[in-house]
Amino acid sequence: MDNGEKQSSEWYNKVQDHSRFYWLGRTLVMWFGGFLGFIIIDHLALGLYFDDWFTAFLAAGLVGILNAIFWPVLARILLPFMVFTVGIGALLLNALLIWVASDLMGGFTIEGPALILTPIAMAAVTAVLSAILTIDDDATYYRNVIRKIKKGKIKFQDKPGVIFLEIDGLAFNILNEAIKKGNMPTLKKWLEQDTHKMIPWETDLSSQTGASQAGILHGNNSDIPAFRWVEKDKNNKIMVSTGLSDAPLIEERISDGNGLLACHGASRTNLFSGDASDVIFTYSQLKNLGRFYTRAWYYVYSYPSNFARIVALFLWDVLLDFSSQLVHWIKNIQPRIKRGLIYPFVRAGANVFLREVTTAVVIGDMLEGKVDVAYVTYLGYDEIAHHSGTRDWDAFHALKKLDMQFHRLDNARKYAPRPYYLVVQSDHGQTNGATFLQRYGVSLEDVVRELMPPETRIYSELSSNEDHFGQAIQNPLEDSKSYIKGKGDKVANESKYIFDTTVKKVDEAPLVRGKILDYLQRHQIGKMPPSKDVSSEDAQVIVLASGNLGLIYLTEHEERLTFEQIRTLYPDLIPGLVQHEGVGFVMVNSTEHGPMVMGREGIHYLQDGTIEGEDPLALFGSRAPEHLRRTNSFKYTPDILVNSFYDSENNEVAAFEELVGSHGGMGGEQTQPFIIYPSEWDMGSEEIVGAEKLYKMLKKQLKHLEI
Repeated sequence: MDNGEKQSSEWYNKVQDHSRFYWLGRTLVMWFGGFLGFIIIDHLALGLYFDDWFTAFLAAGLVGILNAIFWPVLARILLPFMVFTVGIGALLLNALLIWVASDLMGGFTIEGPALILTPIAMAAVTAVLSAILTIDDDATYYRNVIRKIKKGKIKFQDKPGVIFLEIDGLAFNILNEAIKKGNMPTLKKWLEQDTHKMIPWETDLSSQTGASQAGILHGNNSDIPAFRWVEKDKNNKIMVSTGLSDAPLIEERISDGNGLLACHGASRTNLFSGDASDVIFTYSQLKNLGRFYTRAWYYVYSYPSNFARIVALFLWDVLLDFSSQLVHWIKNIQPRIKRGLIYPFVRAGANVFLREVTTAVVIGDMLEGKVDVAYVTYLGYDEIAHHSGTRDWDAFHALKKLDMQFHRLDNARKYAPRPYYLVVQSDHGQTNGATFLQRYGVSLEDVVRELMPPETRIYSELSSNEDHFGQAIQNPLEDSKSYIKGKGDKVANESKYIFDTTVKKVDEAPLVRGKILDYLQRHQIGKMPPSKDVSSEDAQVIVLASGNLGLIYLTEHEERLTFEQIRTLYPDLIPGLVQHEGVGFVMVNSTEHGPMVMGREGIHYLQDGTIEGEDPLALFGSRAPEHLRRTNSFKYTPDILVNSFYDSENNEVAAFEELVGSHGGMGGEQTQPFIIYPSEWDMGSEEIVGAEKLYKMLKKQLKHLEI
């Protein structure tokens, strides 16, 4: 017997002993849990009827036997059906086996809603009992692996793999607070036992998932100025990071085939694939149904109660959000936004459904041992922090549940046929604060509208409904975003002639630096009557929001307008924005002076670093000029970039979207994510600035591991 076979044998015996113990405990818990689930549905009179409790107890045992005999075979045969029905097929199969039990055994019948609700109730009770008795719910996974080992399909390997676990939107400081509060005991144990180290890193501008994951997974996030942006050279098309048609186009631009997951990699619940061949819930691949299906899904449906358990947890999370809304209202917690009736289901989709599915699949990846490197995104904290607040009890509760997933993965790692490193990191943070609309009673679009000629046609997208995977949960079949179509015939040749003539005159009249600040501070803003709403097709101005970052595109003109041109064509616009108390700074590009960052009390000339008056970037970090210079060089940078104020004393910004916790711009913890990595890794002594730099560091570690 060679060393590899000996290791495989030892590993097999370890898993087998563990599995036998937990199989017995879990079988008893499932039997009793099924019995209690039967009693609950019977009591509610939803279509399940028993002659007596003893019959219910025997029926629960019969259902367990039928599941043990038929589920493994049926789950493999019907796996595609379960996957493409997003789990509904699993509930139907549960119902079928319970109905068969009722046909085989007298004394109970089942029909109607009980066919679906009964397996959910059984799974919910079983989950509660398992938690109380600390029964390992992953024992079934281990048994499945044992079966495969017997068939000789898995061999032990010395070569390690890496699982990257991303907590979307969690800032370094808030993670530290969660650990101190006891909400993340697994991560605390890793750090205290010195198996892992933790450091912060700094995002690019913009500080949001699209830019960060493009940089981390592909090493390239150029020309991604925000969550959504306008491409003037493509008929003013609005690109959205989570657009079902846009994400694939973005990945085509940023991928060179050498992504973080290019070597036997797996992408789970990400925006981009990292060039992985195995993808599940990866936005850039969602429209490719052929890549949506993979055998890794088997680990979600490998035992009968798993999906029903996920549904039960999903419904519980919906109730948690309604209770959170009630608590916020009773206690008058501020800032607070209206969440509505649909949001709790969107939240539960991100916080529970995707979380549980992702963990099950990754455990399967580890126990099969075929994946060299995987990247996983957990979305729940980010989604909840947006709506409840970055430090709300609701957000910390989500982190506690997420830490339990890390515990499950850490436990599964012990039984994998190869060693796996676990790395936990975030892509950005969030900064709290009342929204721009809440503070001032107007939106960014309203401010722009007041500063433009009354006939100007303005279109905006300031909603937060498309943030991250909410779009997939609410509308998985089509893009819900709008496209700005071709500039219509209404933009007459006469207007173009006037514009060209004006631009020529502007170019002949250079500006003196000292006069610019005087213009910004002393220009009197005219009062304009409100304009009527228009469709995106007719818009001359597009206003977009990405957290507390605003983007203003003057879409009649394909090229990016300069400060001199904007000042001449729309003289009120820039001074009106700069003078608004909710605006921290505005960036425009000047023909004479290059990129300029303007605040109420001063100007920062990015080209040479000269500051006139007070530095508008003083509160935004020492690298703010560097980040803005980079963004200014992007192809799709807006004509005017607007960042809200940052209150450093209260650590608050004012999002242009209706979100309590926000990210996308500058100010506070939104630019301060973290990475927890194995202690034996050498991450160097330099600070990690930018997602592309983090990609290089991670690729270096993978290369060292020969991945």
